[in-house]
Amino acid sequence: MSISSPDTCISHNNNNLPNLSNKSNGMRGNKYNCNNSGTPRTRLERLLRERELRKFNKSLNDGETELLNNDSFSPDSFEAFSWFNDEESLETISANRNSTDGCERQDSRASRERLLVVANRLPVSAVRRGVDSWHLEISVGGLVSALLGVKEFETRWIGWAGVNVPDEIGQRALIKALAEKRCIPVFLDEEIVHQYYNGYCNNILWPLFHYLGLPQEDRLATTRSFQSQFDAYKKANQMFAEVVKEHYVEGDVVWCHDYHLMFLPKCLKERNRKMKVGWFLHTPFPSSEIHRTLPSRLELLRSVLAADLVGFHTYDYARHFVSACTRILGLEGTPEGVEDQGRLTRVAAFPIGIDSDRFIRALELPQVQDHMKELKERFAGRKVMLGVDRLDMIKGIPQKILAFEKFLEENPNWRDKVVLLQIAVPTRTDVPEYQKLTSQVHEIVGRINGRFGTLTAVPIHHLDRSLDFHALCALYAVTDVALVTSLRDGMNLVSYEFVACQASKKGVLILSEFAGAAQSLGAGAILVNPWNVTEVASSIGYALNMPADEREKRHHHNFVHVTTHTSQEWAATFVSELNDTIVEAQLRTRQIPPPLPIEVAVDRYAKSNNRLLILGFNATLTEPVDTLGRKGSQIKEMEPKLRPDLQEPLRKLCDDPKTTIVVLSGSDRSVLDDNFGDYSMWLAAENGMFLRATKGDWMTTMPENLNMEWVDSVKHVFEYFTERTPRSHFELRETSLIWNYKYADVEFGRLQARDLLQHLWTGPISNASLDVVQGSRSIEVRSVGVTKGAAIDRILGEIVHNKGMKEPIDYVLCIGHFLAKDEDIYTFFEPELPSEVPAPVRSHVTPPVRTSVSKLSTSRSLSREDRLKKHRPMPTIGRSKSYHVNTDVFQSRVVDRMSLQEGSSVLDLQGDNYFSCSVARKRSNARYLLGSSDDVVKLLTELTNSWINGMNTDGSTMEGN
Repeated sequence: MSISSPDTCISHNNNNLPNLSNKSNGMRGNKYNCNNSGTPRTRLERLLRERELRKFNKSLNDGETELLNNDSFSPDSFEAFSWFNDEESLETISANRNSTDGCERQDSRASRERLLVVANRLPVSAVRRGVDSWHLEISVGGLVSALLGVKEFETRWIGWAGVNVPDEIGQRALIKALAEKRCIPVFLDEEIVHQYYNGYCNNILWPLFHYLGLPQEDRLATTRSFQSQFDAYKKANQMFAEVVKEHYVEGDVVWCHDYHLMFLPKCLKERNRKMKVGWFLHTPFPSSEIHRTLPSRLELLRSVLAADLVGFHTYDYARHFVSACTRILGLEGTPEGVEDQGRLTRVAAFPIGIDSDRFIRALELPQVQDHMKELKERFAGRKVMLGVDRLDMIKGIPQKILAFEKFLEENPNWRDKVVLLQIAVPTRTDVPEYQKLTSQVHEIVGRINGRFGTLTAVPIHHLDRSLDFHALCALYAVTDVALVTSLRDGMNLVSYEFVACQASKKGVLILSEFAGAAQSLGAGAILVNPWNVTEVASSIGYALNMPADEREKRHHHNFVHVTTHTSQEWAATFVSELNDTIVEAQLRTRQIPPPLPIEVAVDRYAKSNNRLLILGFNATLTEPVDTLGRKGSQIKEMEPKLRPDLQEPLRKLCDDPKTTIVVLSGSDRSVLDDNFGDYSMWLAAENGMFLRATKGDWMTTMPENLNMEWVDSVKHVFEYFTERTPRSHFELRETSLIWNYKYADVEFGRLQARDLLQHLWTGPISNASLDVVQGSRSIEVRSVGVTKGAAIDRILGEIVHNKGMKEPIDYVLCIGHFLAKDEDIYTFFEPELPSEVPAPVRSHVTPPVRTSVSKLSTSRSLSREDRLKKHRPMPTIGRSKSYHVNTDVFQSRVVDRMSLQEGSSVLDLQGDNYFSCSVARKRSNARYLLGSSDDVVKLLTELTNSWINGMNTDGSTMEGN
């Protein structure tokens, strides 16, 4: 028994390895070739080398980075930076009004690659001062400071400047001003901003990605319909793409950011397929069950998959994305990403960090020391708990305060010994939901302070404003317990900032398990479910009473992580991984057949004298179907029909006396009879095991001693798993059995398939001479030797014998969506290679046993099981007597063997006259590729027109003579 798995490719790379990789300009070798030059041969070797190079470069550059300082932080600056990440910390969303060298640094190395960072908002705030003058304020936050560490690249920023500039004079002036900061603006009008940013991004995508669901119709009425918002979203993304295209130079790396630009990778690839494109999401990505409620789910997933590398903060988000692509798009998920017909989009987790050195150094500044001293005096004798959040529904501020209230209720002795400082930065103050949240928080705080406060002290200090960077660092440093209770957060870097500032105090971090940071800091933090108020209250008590040695161990674990997994390391890792992904893609591309040159194929066809066209049926001559079966595709696939737009071209080609057409399919005879009975062609059913000209009877081409005794035992296994797997089905053919789970639940179907294979291997076929062929979502059991390539020589011999063919075949076109097991048909027709190269093995052309099949055998009235039971092995080829296998089914007569000389004279094929084409299978042994059955329609139509034009030309010539 042999096991063939041609349509699934499982990589054995460990996805848990560090996501580090090489720059493309350092990769020259093929990973499959042995190489003693020192160049890394494998992906792992490249990752490890890149990791060491980054460590070395960091040691050289440690003294070069200047301290980035923030003098103030305000709601205005928060809004200016909200383009980057709605999930991030106060440090991330703060403005830097004094330090601009992050966008102004120049590097003398002309050889550096350019990095185009594309985000919804530029890292600047632009204020118009006159008709042609602008004042710019640079925001140095998470992404900006992260990219300062990627010195291998020359960074350019592309995004919306946050202001409406309708006049050309103002636009030119802003472009000139931003150019000095290496920023390039995208100009969006007010209507686009309203529909795209306020509508689709903030009203639909952001709530959905945070598990808040889609808005109801009453909310939709304020920002119009889904479709109009999505149209604006696509238009805005296309405007971003046009700006990128305008400034793109070959070799640039394009890094797209966040849910605002999910449509951008597709737009970029449509403009330039060779563009290096990465996309990173800064929010959570929801489970497939949530994402599938989005009306535009298909387009967005397809668009993101156009990127070469897709990144997320955590493995959970990456897993959800792959699951959505698998369940919604019907694509194949692998440990490395998502695969679509040979093209792999790599999907990986890249947890972002902070510039930890900036916080550590800030603690030594005099102004920070002064703040710390003031805070210690202000809260002397009391433990300080701290919450720093945007005033947002997902941050869990009400849950946090209610948990603190419960703690005070249950622990009266702590009421005058602990204080909660809650910094709540207002955001989207014009949105009714946020206004309601603000009132709710104020009401709860007032009630608790009134209940547990005194004339001189209150348990909660609530601030509806921001703090400047120095005050924030001081507050982090004096805090005993940091409380992060996000209901859903992409990462939440407040926890990182707190850890970075706790070298002296070694405070305790209570962290929501729904924050992305929980996967990175979970070992040193106390993880809680913020919805469980009792659990959070208990964790507060545990943190306040934690022994010093445990606090120190927890802090040390998290401090090491925060100081090593910095924002600079995050950015460098993603960009280098993107470059390495391009290298991998180039290696894969070399294995993908080039597109069929249709004009050349048609020209060669017109100039040949004896043509053979071998056509597959399913997914080649049939209409495309929805792989998830939403529109009755499963029924259509179970009863395949010839495309209506192929009927006329096929009929005309069949009328060409110089052309022989063979439809070669795995389907049974009745399917081919139903679709092609009226055409003048040859039909080869069940992978060529049965053959007939449409004007004749079916005959068998099966090997003489084909043993089918295994069928019943395999059939019982297939029936059992069909009953247990909804929307699966199996087909019982005369030479094989197929179990298909294409339309079943993806994960469940895969598990069932694995279980089914184990049953087969250990049971009914353990000692049988069978092939088990695994398709992408099917399992086929067939006898050894039942392949299209093995049958084609016998088919060809019968066609030559039947037609009395005297002139050798000088043109072959072979097209199909064949399993790899059956792609031996492509190599069969390959012309003989030079003597120094081993020629492909090819069987001698011998005639089949021609068997007259009664009408009963192909009618629907006789079950497939009965036909299979009545079948017996055919007699040895070469006997000259007549005999009966079964008078009800088969009446066989044997034809004398064709001479080997006649068989060898069938083909006179030059390499330029052979065209093998795989349809929609990029991993193929075929010479060429056709994208879909639509391309097959185009090709056959062109062949038809060529033949008709040739006839007209010949007719005109004869009339002229």
